[in-house]
Amino acid sequence: MKYFLWLLKAAIFFTLFAFALNNQQDATVHLFFGAQWRAPQVLIVLTAFALGLVAGVLGMVPRWWKHRSAARRVQAEQPVPAASAAPSALPDSDPPHGI
Repeated sequence: MKYFLWLLKAAIFFTLFAFALNNQQDATVHLFFGAQWRAPQVLIVLTAFALGLVAGVLGMVPRWWKHRSAARRVQAEQPVPAASAAPSALPDSDPPHGI
């Protein structure tokens, strides 16, 4: 399975590398107010992809904050065990989560 994953990663890398090599010709992006940006086509595509990632992350930030504050609120509502209380004895079995 490990070799299959490495082979898959290598195939994706070489596909993207071939895409970059095949799209080196200059392209022009016409912006607002008559501004233009001339760059290799692959750079324009990768820039658009990066801007999409940034927009997606910025769109998720309010939801992340909401879930984070809800998790803190739930954690604060849980009672804190007393220091003198004896820890509960676990049955003689494997530790949790394979640790």
